Amino acid sequence: MTDTNKQAQDLQSHAAYQRVFTPGKLSFGFIMPLEAYPDSPFPTLHDHTRLARMADEAGFAALWMRDVPFYDPQFGDTGQMLDPMVYLGFLAAHTRQIALGTAGIVLPLRDPIIVAKQAASVDQLTGGRLLLGLSTGDRAVEYPAFGADFENRAERFQEAVSLIRTVTEDSFPVADTRYYGKLEGKIDLIPKPRARRLPLLVVGRARQDLGWIARNTDGWIGHMSDFSRMDELLDQWRAGAEGLGFKPYGYGSFFELDANPAAPLRYVGNRFTMGRKALVDLWTLQQEQGVNHVALNLKPSRRPVEEVMQELAEFVLPQFRNQ
Repeated sequence: MTDTNKQAQDLQSHAAYQRVFTPGKLSFGFIMPLEAYPDSPFPTLHDHTRLARMADEAGFAALWMRDVPFYDPQFGDTGQMLDPMVYLGFLAAHTRQIALGTAGIVLPLRDPIIVAKQAASVDQLTGGRLLLGLSTGDRAVEYPAFGADFENRAERFQEAVSLIRTVTEDSFPVADTRYYGKLEGKIDLIPKPRARRLPLLVVGRARQDLGWIARNTDGWIGHMSDFSRMDELLDQWRAGAEGLGFKPYGYGSFFELDANPAAPLRYVGNRFTMGRKALVDLWTLQQEQGVNHVALNLKPSRRPVEEVMQELAEFVLPQFRNQ
């Protein structure tokens, strides 16, 4: 069995991966928090537990946690504020089936062995509902606080990904790293993931070429706003993943669902907005193009999030369940 076939087989038994990524199918999730807060960098987290359960029960595929250690007034967005791994553990106890993902852990600012330990623990406790999304982050101002070099983050990201793979997949592993530690086969990281392979995804580009992402991880979650480039982007991704089997692509974006069901697609700043009818048409096209997952960030919404979720669950999700 080739390494590519073995990797694909290893992921067949992973609940979250199978729920979110299916060849030829499009699934939908939310970037946390489940809240509309267009005029503030700080969410209130009011009712977030109930809304997470609502997303789970409605059949959405995933909830994604961002990694934002500090509030940067120049950036103006704190994500869900809570540490993503702690929040994952909390949501695991309040949801049943929905995948729980990170989008993404800023890997050069964290010890990869601790990340591996946390991820395997969450994966075990949730019955295989974790998707470990990894990034290099987009806030250079945070790096000095950690004593981390911003300029070599791409190299450290590559080495950290390899180390996470090694300690979660090998028993009593051996590794000699440049930026992290050394393992001589005398100790073993426990627990191991529930499946034979913990799904690793790159969120953004992490300063890597698409070929490296395809060879070393299990999928790519990009940041998308200009949908006219989708065919070009997917062609580039497929070229990088050629011969490697199924390598899913998804994207995350700020989003506002227009109250008018017939409203056309519009780009407003760094978000897109449209009514549900045009949304179904857009996502039908993107499913045909080969997009596998869409993660919506509802921060800019002027409508209550619960109202938006209900409309999507009633009128949009059913259009894709039987395709």
